[in-house]
Amino acid sequence: MEPIIHIFKTPEDLAESFALQLISWVNATPRDTFHLALSGGKTPSLLFSLLAEKYLHEVPWHKIHFWWGDERMVAPYDQESNFGIVNKLLFWKIGQSPKQIHRIKGEAEPAEEAKRYSLEIRSLVPAHNNWPKFDLIMLGLGDDGHTASIFPDQMQLLESEEITGIAFHPVTGQNRITLTGKVLNNAKRVTFLISGASKAMIFNEIIHGSENSSVYPASHIHPDGELHWFGDKDSINENGLK
Repeated sequence: MEPIIHIFKTPEDLAESFALQLISWVNATPRDTFHLALSGGKTPSLLFSLLAEKYLHEVPWHKIHFWWGDERMVAPYDQESNFGIVNKLLFWKIGQSPKQIHRIKGEAEPAEEAKRYSLEIRSLVPAHNNWPKFDLIMLGLGDDGHTASIFPDQMQLLESEEITGIAFHPVTGQNRITLTGKVLNNAKRVTFLISGASKAMIFNEIIHGSENSSVYPASHIHPDGELHWFGDKDSINENGLK
């Protein structure tokens, strides 16, 4: 399926549109549960704040189970924690049930936590083709083309037979846990949320399938379901899509 591209004037407009789209997707799910894997980054942070401040009573929170596509191995109160950001901007404001929040425990030993988190996913997220099938996985796009915590020098995570993998930041060496490529590509929907001119070149290479694009982990995300790119006008040049 060809990717669906959504372009907005500003990151704020992007967050607004995505919030409404998320509400629609959750409401349209016939099951009582909607399994959503979140990402870190500035654009998702705008979304989390907007959901708490403007759509508190619009979102069917009781249906959503929150997961993470990746996490830094830091304590949950650390400023680098993806969970910590969502907890600060969203969870404590909406009073989300702890039973529906499935965080990666960044304070734990990486190998043990990767195993524990995989088992939790396996026990709760419906499976298809023997892989977990999330209703929606949100992803970002790094300036080096990485997504989740799958970096260009760790491409083996795209083909891993495990649900989660241990990754490390190529510059800082910081340990991370990430969903692997086969899980990402088994989702019902995957959405990239990007903003800023620093993303424009890599986005264009990926969307046009340029010769160089295969070195970017994000270019290998082709889910069985829908693939959406939500970007502002700086990250996605409408003229460049023609």
